Amino acid sequence: MTATDRARQLAIAAAEAASDKIAHDIVAYDVSDVFVITDAFVLASAPTDRQVRAIVDGIEERLLELGAKPARREGEQEGRWVLLDYLDIVVHVQHSEEREFYLLEKLWKDCPRIELPETVTGGRA
Repeated sequence: MTATDRARQLAIAAAEAASDKIAHDIVAYDVSDVFVITDAFVLASAPTDRQVRAIVDGIEERLLELGAKPARREGEQEGRWVLLDYLDIVVHVQHSEEREFYLLEKLWKDCPRIELPETVTGGRA
């Protein structure tokens, strides 16, 4: 099974919105084979709590334009790790320190990556 077209569309839009707010290390994974509750995870990080919040706001604005509202939002108060659950996708925006500590990528290393536009990855695969 692979992520739905809608999940891919939302994941790419979330990644682009994060990139617009200067997020670091943006990646998206197709986790549809491992989870029944969502199709994709998007990860992004930033060096400050304030920037984490700005990235979250940018993602929410962009996905709202696509008719998507988060079903759940966690961690906004602290600004260290914010989770946005859109059911089709889950977005994790983490402070750089949390990203390095928790290493979520290791949990999903066997899941295929969703290809993101070069404007998001800066040409990095």
